Amino acid sequence: LAPGANANAVKELCLAGMFLAARNITEGFEWAKTLIGTEDVDKAVEKGKGQFAGTEIKGKTLGVIGLGAIGVLVANAAESLGMNVIGHDPFLSVKALSNTIDIADSLKDLYPQCDYITIHVPVMDSTKAMINAEAFAQMKDGVVFLNFARDKLVNDTDMLAALESG
Repeated sequence: LAPGANANAVKELCLAGMFLAARNITEGFEWAKTLIGTEDVDKAVEKGKGQFAGTEIKGKTLGVIGLGAIGVLVANAAESLGMNVIGHDPFLSVKALSNTIDIADSLKDLYPQCDYITIHVPVMDSTKAMINAEAFAQMKDGVVFLNFARDKLVNDTDMLAALESG
């Protein structure tokens, strides 16, 4: 495998994940399916489409955990879309990161500021289940957490509890 070979593809998945969450796209598709066969469908669409407007990502804050090949692409793309971006990587060595992206010294500094958080780190003993109850407790209510890296980075039980609590 070539490191970073799928970096652009993963970047695009992360952006798609943010758009899906921000704009209620999946819910809108499901609602649209219920309109099949509806008389005066144009009126039904006009009346109901507002419930799926969602919110813009412009001006929102994205936290990027891990600023390797993928994290840098995600951070730079999000910034170009008008997002505020905060990155964290204790081993930061990449030169391609936009110089206007803030770097958090610790995850405790990153978590409470972010509307969206995406993670791009390898699975090692030090990163297994690093996204856990303690991490979720520091995040904003309603934060969108994106994991297009590895499943073992997130404690599933803690994630479920966080989702249930908002």
